[in-house]
Amino acid sequence: MEFFRIHRTIPFMRNALVLNIISLVTFLAAVFFIVTRGFHLSIEFTGGTVMEVTYAQTVQLDSVRTAVSKLGYSDFQVANFGTSRDVMIRLPLTEGQTSATQSETVMQGLKAADPSVELRRVEFVGPQVGQELLHNGLMALLVVVLGIVVYLGLRFEWKFALAGVVANLHDVVIILGFFAFFQWEFSLAVLAGVLAVLGYSVNESVVIMDRIRENFRKYRKASVVEVIDSAITQTISRTIITHGSTQIMVLAMLFFGGPSLHYFALALTIGIWFGIYSSVFVAAALAMWMGVKREDLVKPVKKEGEAEIV
Repeated sequence: MEFFRIHRTIPFMRNALVLNIISLVTFLAAVFFIVTRGFHLSIEFTGGTVMEVTYAQTVQLDSVRTAVSKLGYSDFQVANFGTSRDVMIRLPLTEGQTSATQSETVMQGLKAADPSVELRRVEFVGPQVGQELLHNGLMALLVVVLGIVVYLGLRFEWKFALAGVVANLHDVVIILGFFAFFQWEFSLAVLAGVLAVLGYSVNESVVIMDRIRENFRKYRKASVVEVIDSAITQTISRTIITHGSTQIMVLAMLFFGGPSLHYFALALTIGIWFGIYSSVFVAAALAMWMGVKREDLVKPVKKEGEAEIV
């Protein structure tokens, strides 16, 4: 399916060097902010108090957030679980207060806004649990990266595999750099968004690599640069359809999903746009500079009693 067809090949690789220098500077800046500023970790990672409350009828989460914020809390999370009457509240650790004291204070504030609220459960989540979650999340990220390396290596060859992995890690590091620079809250939902971007970005790279392989078969006398440019040009319509429709959905979560989905959608938005950019200018350009050629992707066919046919 295509919205339009471009009949003239766009010379994308003509500006690949300049754009990759910009990418390198952006990547290094992201690494710098990650190392120097670190992340504003959410309660899942740092520990805190978890409260489950229930109301007699459906409650608006904004009213719950307003009641909690009046108590002086800034870094807290409010979300429904189970039904629209059940609410989970996550509070950060506060010096000089226990979980019992925090829960009593919060319940007083909630009852002042709605006397029907009842406390169902209160639990303290220690930093040790948070460190375990962070470790497991990083291990999941490592497993995804290794899976991508194996997949690309088996489907294409090592030059494209290496270029694809570098491009995908480029996207991940830049997303993390945004969160470190602006000190946006980094939660398990954001980590899930980063993992989703990895899969999403590699899909775009695979589409372009597949078209490059097809064009090596189709245009036997074309140069490597011409083959890459034609492959990217031919996939533009598909890119607009796929990424445009995905971005519309993500923007709906960003603007209407509330605080619970805000940073998750923000991570996806950054990842979608940088995923397009890296697949076109980083992955393809790196493969070109590593010397990818027709013989790497189109294997010679040897028939019995005949010489190899290329």
